[in-house]
Amino acid sequence: MEKLFKLKENGTTVRTEIVAGITTFLAMAYILAVNPNILSAAGMPNDAIFAATAISAAFATLIMAFFANYPVVLASGMGLNAYFAFSVVPQLAEQGITDPWRVALTAILFEGVIFIILSIFKFRETLVNKVPKNLKLGISAGIGLFIAIVGLKGANITVDDPSTLVTLGDVGSPQVVLAVLGLLIIAALWHFKVKGAILIGIVATWIFGMIAQVTGWYQVDPAASAFSVIPDFSNYTVFAPVQSMATTTFFKFDFAYVASNAVNFAVIVFAFLFVDLFDTVGTLIGVAQEGGLLDKNGELPKVGRALMADAVGTVGGAMLGTSTVTSYVESTTGVAEGGKTGLTALTSAVLFLLALPLYPIFLAIPSFATTPALVFVGLLMVKNVTKMDFDSDIADTLGGFFAIIMMPFTYSIANGIMFGIIAWVILKVVTGKIKDIHPVMWVSFVLFAVRIVTIIMGVSS
Repeated sequence: MEKLFKLKENGTTVRTEIVAGITTFLAMAYILAVNPNILSAAGMPNDAIFAATAISAAFATLIMAFFANYPVVLASGMGLNAYFAFSVVPQLAEQGITDPWRVALTAILFEGVIFIILSIFKFRETLVNKVPKNLKLGISAGIGLFIAIVGLKGANITVDDPSTLVTLGDVGSPQVVLAVLGLLIIAALWHFKVKGAILIGIVATWIFGMIAQVTGWYQVDPAASAFSVIPDFSNYTVFAPVQSMATTTFFKFDFAYVASNAVNFAVIVFAFLFVDLFDTVGTLIGVAQEGGLLDKNGELPKVGRALMADAVGTVGGAMLGTSTVTSYVESTTGVAEGGKTGLTALTSAVLFLLALPLYPIFLAIPSFATTPALVFVGLLMVKNVTKMDFDSDIADTLGGFFAIIMMPFTYSIANGIMFGIIAWVILKVVTGKIKDIHPVMWVSFVLFAVRIVTIIMGVSS
């Protein structure tokens, strides 16, 4: 352990690192319940998604542990999974694409390969620095609102309305009552700094759901998407999710779509790329600051290796059948417990693999029990709006604001990024600040402008 992770050099011990790894896992294990719930909306089988989520998280985290020696844990990213299931797949389905999730997985594969190339040539860090701060913060806050709406919809707290688009659901239903209760539980636990607050909130809501089902308050009705919340071990086999993944989602790419829909596909890839780019770097910086890992110049040593772990993890996740794999900000919980090396990440990776045989438990957790997690993660992300500057450059102001409002109100992360960048570039030109526009922003502008033209012409939707 000493030779692999340089524990003494980093001022830590095996026990400290293992405790930190367990802490991080508990803080982010909710993804094992949330990701299947979200991606199953794209038509993918729950058990296969569960296996892909756990295995890809372990795979990417092991790379981080041994290649970068950082206490950072990775898994399918929140926001990116929602974009996958509720933006990309429905758009493709409207075009008559069979199994549209295969196209989305193909986009994630391309994203990962591009990230690997960018990491090799150290372009990734440079790109992040050239995008306006307000736009970065606006994108993050917009994703927070988008995730929150996905969560509210999952518990029927918000429902469709022909007059007002959305309205309040049945506040007396067990789904709504228990989801709100779960959110309050997470908030209270968070206030008292209880580790694993989000996971505990999910489990508590789920337990109340089982009680509601046993007492008859919660009625099982598959036709109304109200499924049993009690784990079913009747046909239990240890490797069932892995077998399902191997036959249904493993390497199920659709390269034919790429050849015939290049522009639309490029926009999908770019949106995944853009969001993950800032999410990963921001997370790494946050974890490094928390753990005192930055050098005297305020830079993160071996950042290229950490970014490479993220990129390779994304490629691996796409092959297995899950959305973009990225570094998790919950890694700060383990760092706060003293984790400083890859042994922390190794511990979390092992726990993800050990969770695989427990699939009947995770897959029985209903969407109304994951709603509190989605809404609370949305809260954590939307806080970025407080760091935005609304009183200086109008391009920065409107660009960031557009990103915030267009994501939830058009139900698309890509639309928020698209309108934010287009507005920013146009206003920079109009206000005589064309020199402020970096080539990467021009490329983004042209790509999204072409996207809008294709939508107007009906080439893609």
